[in-house]
Amino acid sequence: MKKTSHVPGCSPPLDPCYLAWFAHFNAGEYYEAHDALEVLWLRTRSADRDFFKGLIQIAGAFVHLRKQREHPSHAKHSTRLRPAARLFLSGKNHLARYSPVHLRLDVAAVCVLCDTLAHGIEHSGFTDNPWNPAKPPHIALAT
Repeated sequence: MKKTSHVPGCSPPLDPCYLAWFAHFNAGEYYEAHDALEVLWLRTRSADRDFFKGLIQIAGAFVHLRKQREHPSHAKHSTRLRPAARLFLSGKNHLARYSPVHLRLDVAAVCVLCDTLAHGIEHSGFTDNPWNPAKPPHIALAT
C-alpha cells in the first residue's frame, strides 16, 4: 500500500478500505461495503476495531433490508427484518463510544439513524421495511 505524507496539524489520511465503505454504501452496494471494511477490521488492533465493526454491522443490516425488499415472499429473505433491527442496534452500540465525531464521521447522526430504523422495524412488529431503493440512505464524511 502506498504511503501518503502527513501534514502536521491536519487529519491523518484515511485508509482506502474505510473510504471504500462509504463509496460502496452510498452506491447501495451494502455487501461490498461490508467486505471492503472487513479487510481493515481484520488487520486493526487499535481501539478503532469496534468502530469498524459497527460500520460493518450497519452495512449488514442494509443487506438484510435490501434482500427482504427484493424478495418479500422468499422463505429465507422474508424473515430478514428481525436480524436487520438487531444489527442496527449492535452497530450503534459499537459506534456510540466514538460519538460525536470519529474519523470524520458524524457518529452521533449515524447512531440516531440506526435507532430510528431499528425501532421503526420493531414497532411495526417486524413487518415494515424502511429501506426505499428510490431514497437510499447516504452517509458522508465531514471534510
